[in-house]
Amino acid sequence: MEMRMSPEKMVTMANQIATFFASQPGDGSEGVAIHINDFWEPRMRAQLLSYIEDGGKGLHPLVIDAAGRIRAPAAEA
Repeated sequence: MEMRMSPEKMVTMANQIATFFASQPGDGSEGVAIHINDFWEPRMRAQLLSYIEDGGKGLHPLVIDAAGRIRAPAAEA
């Protein structure tokens, strides 16, 4: 059984990360991508990337900007 986090929870978590990196010097979207790659498990990253592909409603712009640097999990064989 695949466990998925609610889209609302995922958006909240991603936006909290983006809000933090928006307040830091440097490229905030890079910081968002690094954090998500380091701390979100593959299923969470896959869900986030899919959500962004579907329009990313409610996501902070830094999360959208980070999408190209977030590692997609390897496809299951």
